[in-house]
Amino acid sequence: MRAVRFHEHGGTDVLQVDDIDRPEPDAGEVVVQVHGAGVNPVDTYFREGSYQPFTMPMIPGVDVAGEVVAVGEGVEGFAEGDSVVGTGIGNDHYGAYAEYVAVPTDRLAVVDDGVDLVAAGGLGVAAVTAWRALVDHADLKPADVALIHGGSGGVGHAAVQIAAATGAHVITTAAPEYHDEVAELGADVVLDYDRDDLAEAVTEAGNGGVDVILDHRLDDYLQFDADVANLGCRVVGIGENDPAVGLSQSSAARGKDLQITLMSMFNTPSLATALEKVGYLVDEGDLEISVAETYGLDEAAEAQRAVLEDSFLGKLVITP
Repeated sequence: MRAVRFHEHGGTDVLQVDDIDRPEPDAGEVVVQVHGAGVNPVDTYFREGSYQPFTMPMIPGVDVAGEVVAVGEGVEGFAEGDSVVGTGIGNDHYGAYAEYVAVPTDRLAVVDDGVDLVAAGGLGVAAVTAWRALVDHADLKPADVALIHGGSGGVGHAAVQIAAATGAHVITTAAPEYHDEVAELGADVVLDYDRDDLAEAVTEAGNGGVDVILDHRLDDYLQFDADVANLGCRVVGIGENDPAVGLSQSSAARGKDLQITLMSMFNTPSLATALEKVGYLVDEGDLEISVAETYGLDEAAEAQRAVLEDSFLGKLVITP
């Protein structure tokens, strides 16, 4: 089979397409014919070396969707021909930038046969992160006011849909060119994140403040979050550009009993369970991954450049 691999750490130029043996499933694994492999920033961290892969040469790709073509010993609940989605496979197992990948079933879920498996290739990190943040950590409830920073991003556009499906009042931020599309995903209010009066606009849109915040840039927005929060607001942080994260004025946070949770998708107790939940939303039509661009295996370097540098709505997906 053909697979994208890097034999050493470095820039996108270290990615190359190799002809290698198709994997066989170990016990507890299935082999998936890859229809879509989501491109995530974390894929680039393993490639450039800030995160260490389990071996070299390494096949990148945390997310996968496709068809089961082989089943390993002891596997239950999966059969050849099943449509599946998976995530969390590109750190301690070979990833999904390949024609086939062996995936442990503890990070895999079956979806309906009619699901678009190219789009589902971008589901894992985005939707599981959003689900864990909003439902598991923030305990989002119907009629809560939810602020989703960056509603056009991979996690953001999934979070808008998940929050809307719970019955929350959804406020989000995005560049003006994406406002109509993000509103169609279920956002009640979409605001330009560059506007000078953003805090006032969020507070007004929330009728005085917000109850839940999903923050992907804690270094930029943590103090902002405290300023727009209602009493007891739950803030879940999923990332930052600068690791120096803090409050410039703690009184707003203390005065509102602000609850701040920092999370990583890789700490999810059961990826399979989370995938089943978001997969159910996909099956029911409440969650759809928007694909901004697809790339062949030979274009993996360009895909990894674009995921860090370009502006787009939704996800980038590699289609072997």
